[in-house]
Amino acid sequence: MAAKPKLHYPNGRGRMESVRWVLAAAGVEVSCLGWRRGEVPVVCWSALSPLGCLEGAVQGQTQFDEEFLETKDQLQKLQDGNHLLFQQVPMVEIDGMKLVQTRSILHYIADKHHLFGKDLKERTLIDMYVEGTLDLLELIIMHPFLKPDDQQKEVVNMAQKAIIRYFPVFEKVLRDHGQRFLVGNQLSLADIILLQTILALEEKIPNILSAFPHLQEFTVKISNIPTIKKFLEPGSKKKPPPDDIYVRTVYNLFMP
Repeated sequence: MAAKPKLHYPNGRGRMESVRWVLAAAGVEVSCLGWRRGEVPVVCWSALSPLGCLEGAVQGQTQFDEEFLETKDQLQKLQDGNHLLFQQVPMVEIDGMKLVQTRSILHYIADKHHLFGKDLKERTLIDMYVEGTLDLLELIIMHPFLKPDDQQKEVVNMAQKAIIRYFPVFEKVLRDHGQRFLVGNQLSLADIILLQTILALEEKIPNILSAFPHLQEFTVKISNIPTIKKFLEPGSKKKPPPDDIYVRTVYNLFMP
């Protein structure tokens, strides 16, 4: 069996949380029993098995290791050992490689687990949707590092950008093509990152989707894909909203 992926990052969401989401959605090293009524059960190893996975059929939890960075010495050791190509984290050890740069990591995992479209056109659409969503997600990631007086102003800014610039795009996509997913008719990286971003925004603005019925339906459906549903349950490797301890750790690690 191949070694489990190993994630190097502070113990919090940040830019690594999207990687956790994609690994979880892919069902990395999670076996499940999938079948259709009247058929012989078969073992499937991916959230994208042609048979799919019945509700509640996922067994176990996504398997990946994490080394949480808490001190400058830990970060310096990775840098001195030439483990960080650009001297930065996130870094993921996977398949004998040490991958850095968040988008490159996401693309590799998505491609490996058939979450990146079936042809060039689908891959380009997925990439375009992901890039747009990550622009919005970046505002959420940086929010806890703002001065207290600026945080509420930034929530208003995030809401305006989501409602005016980003969500109308995805609402129209879902309405026009009538499929369950953003691209084609199977789960992709675009769906995963959009769901992550929606749920993170709902923590700050609970009614953010009130004017977007197709996105509301999308959120419910994607949240109930077995591997994702498992990740959203207590006890998973999904990280809670950033707290003061996480913010201090990040400052201590990366500030001169």
